[in-house]
Amino acid sequence: MVKEIGMDSEESFSDISLALKPAQLDWVGQKIFQNECAGKYECLVHWNESEAFPSLGIGHFIWYPEGVTERFVESFPALYEYMEQRQRNIPEWLRELEPFDAPWPDRETFLKVSDSPEIAELREFLAGTQGIQAEFIFRRAKESLVKIIEAAPDERQADVKRHIQTLSQTPGGVYAIMDYVNFKGEGLSADERYNGEGWGLLQVLLAMPAEAAPSTLDEFREAAGDVLTRRAQNAANPVERDRWLAGWLKRLETYREPVDMHSVPGVSS
Repeated sequence: MVKEIGMDSEESFSDISLALKPAQLDWVGQKIFQNECAGKYECLVHWNESEAFPSLGIGHFIWYPEGVTERFVESFPALYEYMEQRQRNIPEWLRELEPFDAPWPDRETFLKVSDSPEIAELREFLAGTQGIQAEFIFRRAKESLVKIIEAAPDERQADVKRHIQTLSQTPGGVYAIMDYVNFKGEGLSADERYNGEGWGLLQVLLAMPAEAAPSTLDEFREAAGDVLTRRAQNAANPVERDRWLAGWLKRLETYREPVDMHSVPGVSS
């Protein structure tokens, strides 16, 4: 028997659910790791140029240093709590942090200690817990769906729900939901806005045609491209238009069904 990973909401939209077989979840985790890190081990603990925070793990989870507050939702502390609940063998120096802020105040400081034993230990820990990180991404996406529907305008809630239901029926659609929430968020935070316009999953679903169609995943890619292009155009920092947008749009092109799901170990359908 193949155990499925899923959680049914007990709230008003109780028929909204995501489910993946374990091998499918592994496939999604590998895709996200490729999207964020090109599958590179060194990238599991990384600090991008033009950012005020490091990014960790297969999902490049954001971790703010002390005193840094930006508009983007911080995600590494929540992953850490999930790891503790799963009783992972967390590095001792990580457990001892108080408060639980990134211990490097800026990128320059981080680069100076990038070969330290602590970062090497953290990178090894994250490399060894990729499956748990994929579970965390799955659960974050799953738990956001009811909130996303309820945050939509009343007259669009049925449309948003229908898009989610259609996407959730295939591994490629679930991958798109999981990756986009991890990549650009749920779209629920009032802080994640440029010129009053968001760029999360909610905004993508609202940008899709009202009627669900067999090509829903194609429509999702197109809507996401429009939303991310708008974000880059609204951004004060030109790096989003000049450097990042092309990579974002390339990432969206991976939102497709596997050519042959039989090639994923353990998956028969």
